[in-house]
Amino acid sequence: MNFSFWPEKETQQCEVTYKGTTYTGYMTLCAAIMRAMDEGIPITDPKYFSQMSVEELGHVLRSDNETPMPMLQERHQVLTEGGRVLLEHGGSFRSFISQAGNDARKMVELVVEKIPSYRDEATYEGKRISFYKRAQILVADFWGVMAAREEGDIINMDWLTMFADYRVPQALVYLGAIRYSDTLMQTLKNGELLCSGDRREVEIRGCSIWSVELIKDRLYKLVRERDGQTCNVNSAIIDFYLWPYAKQHHKEMAHIPIHHTRCIYY
Repeated sequence: MNFSFWPEKETQQCEVTYKGTTYTGYMTLCAAIMRAMDEGIPITDPKYFSQMSVEELGHVLRSDNETPMPMLQERHQVLTEGGRVLLEHGGSFRSFISQAGNDARKMVELVVEKIPSYRDEATYEGKRISFYKRAQILVADFWGVMAAREEGDIINMDWLTMFADYRVPQALVYLGAIRYSDTLMQTLKNGELLCSGDRREVEIRGCSIWSVELIKDRLYKLVRERDGQTCNVNSAIIDFYLWPYAKQHHKEMAHIPIHHTRCIYY
């Protein structure tokens, strides 16, 4: 359900309070899930969430104010879809993903093949473009958990790109890594909604991916020149730096608009 948390208006944010802290954006989802677990709702059990009703999910994701979490119907659809797939493959994410061994690339390919809502693709100048933001961040999060628990090593992490969303491109523009044309910048400042697959939306996400690849290559070179060693920073780690950076510095970069695309992919 990790997608589309931006508000229609900055003054109308969905909010969830958990243990005395009020959260907005993506963290509202995390807080809502933790709140549900504390309430005894088996929200992490695919036997439950594969069959839960829209109303039940609405209760889990309820906001503290009058602004609801966006796209409840879509979140319900992808959650129940994912739950059914997990039940068909051992009943847990661990059993499902084990089919891919410990290979990050095979994991992403498995997720995209088996769960349709992860097929984050577009057509650009007649070619199929695959972003797979949610599939990649799912694998990267799994890698992080496994590393923290010291439960094995996932290979091919360098195959992953950054996770092309709306917040990291804003940070890349702010930091001078990419630049929007004057026309595009004005379009975004006007608040125009870009459809998923719109050429401008595809270019923002694609250029962000390539920008992070160039940053990674530059880091490799700098570390090699300074230390004579191989740098082990991958695109996922760079993304894990840029996304919180954008959240922490949102006031400083408020003059740079995010692109608005309502979809299930990011």
